[in-house]
Amino acid sequence: CIDMKHSHHLVLLLALALPGCAASDNEPRPPNVLMISVDDLNNWIEPLGGHPQAQTPNLADFARQSMVFRRAFAASPSCNPSRTALLTGKAPHVTGVYNNPQIWRHILPDEVTLPQYFRTNGYWAAGAGKNFHNNMPDPVSWDDYFPSLIRHMPEYYLPVRDPATDEVTFALQDNEIREDDPKGVTFTMPPFDRMYIAFDFEPLPVSVEETGDYSSVNWISEQLQRDHDKPFFLAAGLYRPHLPWYVPQEFYDKFPLESIQLPRVLAGDTEDLPEGGQRIANSRYHQAVTDAGLWREAVRGYLASINYADYLVGELLRALDESPYADNTIVVIYSDHGWQLGEKNHWRKFALWQNVLNTVLMVRVPEGVEGLPSGNFRPGISDRGVSLVDLFPTLTELAGLPPKAGVTGRSLVPLLQEPNAEWDHPVVSVLGDDKYSVILGDWHLIRYGAEGNELYNMADDPEEWTNLALDPDHADLIESMATHIPVDRVPAVQTAPIRWADVLSGKTQFYKEK
Repeated sequence: CIDMKHSHHLVLLLALALPGCAASDNEPRPPNVLMISVDDLNNWIEPLGGHPQAQTPNLADFARQSMVFRRAFAASPSCNPSRTALLTGKAPHVTGVYNNPQIWRHILPDEVTLPQYFRTNGYWAAGAGKNFHNNMPDPVSWDDYFPSLIRHMPEYYLPVRDPATDEVTFALQDNEIREDDPKGVTFTMPPFDRMYIAFDFEPLPVSVEETGDYSSVNWISEQLQRDHDKPFFLAAGLYRPHLPWYVPQEFYDKFPLESIQLPRVLAGDTEDLPEGGQRIANSRYHQAVTDAGLWREAVRGYLASINYADYLVGELLRALDESPYADNTIVVIYSDHGWQLGEKNHWRKFALWQNVLNTVLMVRVPEGVEGLPSGNFRPGISDRGVSLVDLFPTLTELAGLPPKAGVTGRSLVPLLQEPNAEWDHPVVSVLGDDKYSVILGDWHLIRYGAEGNELYNMADDPEEWTNLALDPDHADLIESMATHIPVDRVPAVQTAPIRWADVLSGKTQFYKEK
């Protein structure tokens, strides 16, 4: 018995398998997929209106052609668990991947990822840059990868200090993997030399074409110009605006320092936070930035890095438009989570407030895609609460593939057809393995276990300045929302630290050999 909904994939696979045989001209070719991830990009972009000075013309243009999910949230405000959730279709409490140091493939040796799933269903899958976490592209997921199947870091520039003169210059790194340098970052810059190793921002004295992200974009663009005998799944992972905010001078020049607007903050904002929130707010990063008088410089660096990423997104979209595949390619643009730049005296991610969880998610669907049987795709804006973990079932449905078993996400296809369709699903996110966020409609609950709760009405209080959990009138609402926090949770599994020398020698594998 053949499932007729997916029978065209069987026809395609048989056609490709037989010498001299091609798919019938009458058989619709499955859609291609182009996924563009932009690391650590928050809601400051023009389509989301998070910062009045953001310059993202290419994202704004794409937004007019796509469905923009203004209330899209990460499964976790941390790269590894967020990307693992998206690329497996399973929430962190199901996989046990909760934090960045874990090697996700050691925990999930047999899990089939999104590109791997498309590969097994007749697609050619390739990627560049950062798509998975831990510097490993995951070789079993791809047919090809740039710069290689065991390394996702392209070339990059880092500062080099002359110990004799204390002069700092930028030099192109050779990308050599060294045992004592697990992430390829070997510097500390004052005044942040005792903080996160890459917390820095400075214009690069190089052209765009010399940067690592451009190399990734150029490689993906080349794949779009090739003749493909299979439908393709391409994933382009941009690093910026991830720290350090080193982008060419031309992007800094668009944001004069004296005109930079700081994020909206409220004096005493953190006073109504419970103990769990206090542990995250008022971070040493904020103290260091403000004590050094560099808040505006940091915001400028982030805005410049967003503009740089937007430029590269535009290059990718132009390459697609000029390719033979422009009319048959689903395009997804997303970020793994948001970012704070001083709100609640907090920097970076690793928090459950909405401007950290809120992320970029835009989807453009070409005409005639099988997964939209009720009509063609309509661009628009949806304010329904959705999760990045919903992307896996969305893309498989749009491509007409059989659904993957065990996914926890929900297909967004109903919202791609009608952005205001009935949608009463909560969005559950987790920080570590014990701090949870539940977003349902306008309400946002943050539960720190025994360390207290936060409750916000995001419609009335989008900055989340007033913690309503202190009001006993909301006790019933808090308990009702808390029922969405999963009870059966896979415990966190710590993995051995990464030693790149062992990876290269074959002693350490990021995946299970078949």
